[in-house]
Amino acid sequence: QVQLVESGGGLVQTGGSLTLSCAASGRTLGNDALGWFRQAPGKEREVVAGISWSGRTTYYAVSVKGRFTFSRDNAKNLVYLQMNSLKPEDTAVYYCAAERTRDAGLVERRASSYDYWGQGTQVTVSS
Repeated sequence: QVQLVESGGGLVQTGGSLTLSCAASGRTLGNDALGWFRQAPGKEREVVAGISWSGRTTYYAVSVKGRFTFSRDNAKNLVYLQMNSLKPEDTAVYYCAAERTRDAGLVERRASSYDYWGQGTQVTVSS
């Protein structure tokens, strides 16, 4: 079992930046594909970004590509989502997720594939 706890959300103006963190406990994330998802009110949960457990392969949704950066520090069991040039449409609850895998290059985009989820952190971008 692994527990995930997100932090770093908050209120920011359009064009601002935030860095979300996700801390894992219970076991290491060294063999987990990881993902960041978000859910806005009245909308379905959507993938924001994914990263393989090797860290060498990433995926970004078109809406955030070039603005968000997903990184991981396996030694510290921490995961980060650097968000720049934020827009009002980025407003949502952001979740990190983990899926244990033997595939070092796997990047999973489907929420249903993830086994572990954090409780979420609210990001609000004001116009």
